[in-house]
Amino acid sequence: MTPQDPVRRFQPAVRKRHVPADTASLIAMVGDLVMVLTGLMVGFWLRFRSGLLPLGETWWTSGDTSLIAFRDYLALILVGALILFATFLYHHLYRPQYLLRFRQVANIVVRSAAIWLVAYLGLSLSLKFQPAISRLYVLMSFVTTLAAVLSWRFIFHSIVRSGAWATALRQHIVFVGWNSEAAKLAEAMRADAAQPYTILGWVPSPNGTYPGVPGGGLKTLGGYDQLPKLLQECHVDVVILADLGAKSEEVVGLTNLCERMLIGFKIIPSYFQILVSGLALETISGVPILGVAELPLDRIHNRMIKRTADIVGALVGLTLSIPIIVVCGFLIRRESPGPIFYRQVRTGRKGLPFQIVKLRSMRQDAEKAGAQWAKKGDDRRLKIGAFLREWNLDELPQFWNVLKGDMSLVGPRPERPELIANFQFEIPHYNARLVSKPGITGWAQVNGLRGDTDLSERVRHDLFYLENWSVWLDFQIMAMTFLNRKNAY
Repeated sequence: MTPQDPVRRFQPAVRKRHVPADTASLIAMVGDLVMVLTGLMVGFWLRFRSGLLPLGETWWTSGDTSLIAFRDYLALILVGALILFATFLYHHLYRPQYLLRFRQVANIVVRSAAIWLVAYLGLSLSLKFQPAISRLYVLMSFVTTLAAVLSWRFIFHSIVRSGAWATALRQHIVFVGWNSEAAKLAEAMRADAAQPYTILGWVPSPNGTYPGVPGGGLKTLGGYDQLPKLLQECHVDVVILADLGAKSEEVVGLTNLCERMLIGFKIIPSYFQILVSGLALETISGVPILGVAELPLDRIHNRMIKRTADIVGALVGLTLSIPIIVVCGFLIRRESPGPIFYRQVRTGRKGLPFQIVKLRSMRQDAEKAGAQWAKKGDDRRLKIGAFLREWNLDELPQFWNVLKGDMSLVGPRPERPELIANFQFEIPHYNARLVSKPGITGWAQVNGLRGDTDLSERVRHDLFYLENWSVWLDFQIMAMTFLNRKNAY
């Protein structure tokens, strides 16, 4: 079989498989636009026609709202719809990988609506529209539009995630070569029911060597010399090269094969085990090089935003937690006479030590045998201490650490120097997490990775947070802290 034969027969299959994704994205786009317009019109009805709010001139309006007709507001409604829809596009809401992921779509919709609210209110204050935009109308439209889009998207995703649509929308993946990173990726894909991929199997790398055999029933599709035929017959969409031990000419040959057959080609970046989302291509004297670029929190404006949120959050947290700390302190002293607060040296940003403050949850002699991890059923805990740790109430005094600047509200949890002395040598990339301030809570903790749990997984979650930081992610983690108490002992 010549190299051109599979190409000629493969291309129609590619176009056929891509049609459902394009169609589903178009349906989602049209539905969103209709729901945005509907939400804005419902907001108009609630504000000006429902009788729920007084009309006429009031202190919160800038004109006589009793005289406003729908045709007067039509242009403003269209402008509002255009701004919100443009925000959806800016956040890449219609990428094919989001078609089966309602949770990610909901996050984008909420973020976009929040930005729209600020932008639309800003327009009403800075530009002199005739008629002027009612602030109450904007707030009501924010609620109604958000509810309309989310309701429509919930129905849409319920339909496309079932039956033939879901099968057609998932891209077929074949691994070439195998290693531990490929195993982690395959496991993550199988654990995520909303992921847009189907793993068909694997083939050995071009040189025929690989460090391990896939487990979990992953099918061996054949030898590497059979790959062109397999790509054609299995309607493969993406090839993932896992074994970078292949010779450079073999890798180039594989990329050329995928290019000819219109198949996506990906590489698991085994040479970059950390901070891979920060990889960027740049040129030095015209020569392209690939390296780790800056992280989100390397940018000064992001650090300023995070620090501002920390200060505000710490002040609010301290104010609200003082009564709780007083009650908990009384219960601690009644069960175990001694200090209410427990101070401990922890490792902070760039490895600098600082003193963390917690509500004491264990006996005073809990560490007479030396520092050790808390474990399930730990008999060193006080009765009130078990409750405090389960609900994270022992962490409340750390708002003071945040206010001082030693910690952040969200970040990798700070560890004790004596417990982690050898981790930088034993746990790959452990010190990479020290580029950020430690947090009261973090991505690893809300995923159950706390106490005596897998440190490699904890580090992996911490690095994910550093690579993908955003204000929205911080708020999401803070909310999840109150809902996920797994391994809180």
